[in-house]
Amino acid sequence: MGSMRRLLSILLAAVAIVVAAAVSGVGRPEAARGETTGPSRTVTTLGHGKITTVPDAATISAGVQTEATTASAALAENGRRMQRVIAALKAAGGEKLQTQQVSIYPRTDEEQHVTGYVAANSASATTAVAKVGALIDAAVNAGANAVQGPMLERSNRDALYRDALQKALADARLKAEAIAKGGRFAVGQVVAVVEQGASAPVEAFAPDLAGAVGKDAVPTPIEPGTQDVEASVTVSFEIA
Repeated sequence: MGSMRRLLSILLAAVAIVVAAAVSGVGRPEAARGETTGPSRTVTTLGHGKITTVPDAATISAGVQTEATTASAALAENGRRMQRVIAALKAAGGEKLQTQQVSIYPRTDEEQHVTGYVAANSASATTAVAKVGALIDAAVNAGANAVQGPMLERSNRDALYRDALQKALADARLKAEAIAKGGRFAVGQVVAVVEQGASAPVEAFAPDLAGAVGKDAVPTPIEPGTQDVEASVTVSFEIA
């Protein structure tokens, strides 16, 4: 009987402790945890920025293709001609010269018999837009029979792109404010920005100039035109 009374006393004490703890939690709000703020409200727009400029740098590719009955003969003759082309590119003011590709492959007839070998070698060079026509002519006169380009671009393109990014961000805010006017709310601070990417330089097509070699060859004209440096950003603004 005494044991039962002691067990009952212990159980009553445990219940009292649990009840006290529950009451204490209710009396102290800081002891309870919960989500007291809702999700942030934002408005998201796509901004576009553009800087129009005149290209001041141009890159071309000049190469030589040769053919012979053996691979070694084709490659040897190609090497001799390509050395003259590279020397001409340097003499005409070409900079940042870089070999692009060296290849050799068999030429076959209709019955797939090997009739000879073709070797090819090409190098790129960069110069001012005003000099790129003369650079092409120099390469062709030195023996280049494959020319591509020019790739026109601005030498300070990175700085112009950063300016375009600033315009894109301003454009995104103007769009958000236009939406806010219709929705009757205010646009707050920027909460997120995602850059969408930059526009690439434009390559102008250069025709096959192998036949231009000779006394009557006309200087190759190159018009720089204009080029757009563009940037886009996705921006989320806080709704104030």
